[in-house]
Amino acid sequence: MSFYHTHTGERFRLEYSCNGCSPSDLNQLNNFLRDFRTGEVFPIDPVLLEILYGIRQKSGSKGVIEIISGYRSPKTNDKLRSKSGGVAKRSLHMKGQALDIRLTDLKTNDLRDVAISMRQGGVGYYAKSNFVHIDTGRFRTW
Repeated sequence: MSFYHTHTGERFRLEYSCNGCSPSDLNQLNNFLRDFRTGEVFPIDPVLLEILYGIRQKSGSKGVIEIISGYRSPKTNDKLRSKSGGVAKRSLHMKGQALDIRLTDLKTNDLRDVAISMRQGGVGYYAKSNFVHIDTGRFRTW
């Protein structure tokens, strides 16, 4: 899977299969998905990778996964909440259990539909901002 972080301009390639990935690759991914505002690194829930892998398999996507937001420190989350009503007080981003994403070869409404059809975790659709939120919490949509 190829990743591009929209805020840092960094790219990352992860060798991933239905068996997962290596611990070394997961550590590098944790760094890639760090809170880019503070530099804090936090372990990302590997189930997010399973969801991403499933989305790519089900949709046939070969595109780059664009990361809008990965891990968020509580400090960053509070700052974002003060500026926007769309940021949850107990966001799963603060637990390494959520990503805000796009796929370069899939419309975001199609990405949303595929993610919802999998019924794994939460799926939020932000049409105006052109991204989809996925997380490893209970299944729900918004």
